[in-house]
Amino acid sequence: MNLKNKIQLISLIILSSVLFSACTNKNSETNLDLNMNQNISPTPTTIAASTTKTPTNDTLVAITTKDGQIVLKLYSKEAPNTVANFIKKADSGFYKNLTFHRVIAGFMAQGGDPIGTGTGGGSQKSEINNIPFVRGTIGLARGGNREISNDSQFFICFTTEGCQHLTGDYVNFGEVISGLDVLDKIKQGDKIIDIITKTK
Repeated sequence: MNLKNKIQLISLIILSSVLFSACTNKNSETNLDLNMNQNISPTPTTIAASTTKTPTNDTLVAITTKDGQIVLKLYSKEAPNTVANFIKKADSGFYKNLTFHRVIAGFMAQGGDPIGTGTGGGSQKSEINNIPFVRGTIGLARGGNREISNDSQFFICFTTEGCQHLTGDYVNFGEVISGLDVLDKIKQGDKIIDIITKTK
């Protein structure tokens, strides 16, 4: 085989390799960044696509804020009535456009009050457990009676140090699994754009 034929053969091999690699899917997984500030309305499929490592029997919800989504896994076994009530309210549109009316740096962001002052909402029996309150925990607000919690006001912990004293004294009903950086951006008065509970 002469030099010209060798060069043509090598060129053909290189060209075939380039064409073959261009046809293959280099990234077969969908990796949606829930923390990006997008100008499109979030859809329920965002939850399913973003949490592929989470077992399918978990109850997942996504709180949409102006800065993105906070995805939570709710503790259906440990706080069944609390979770059922939260999902029912979310599905009815109750939380749409309510505010985070109380935000304390290093502690928590509290929202879900239909009045917006921290005095609204109904009551429900507390399902207090011993799951530790840590960064990203979602809990229920309550007044002085430990046995009764608010039925709509919830809070999400910014830090473990700020919330650990609440363990065993407040209802812990879930944890953030995606969007802690979005949580950190919440300011007092920010709106809860929506809470999505359905996946497709």
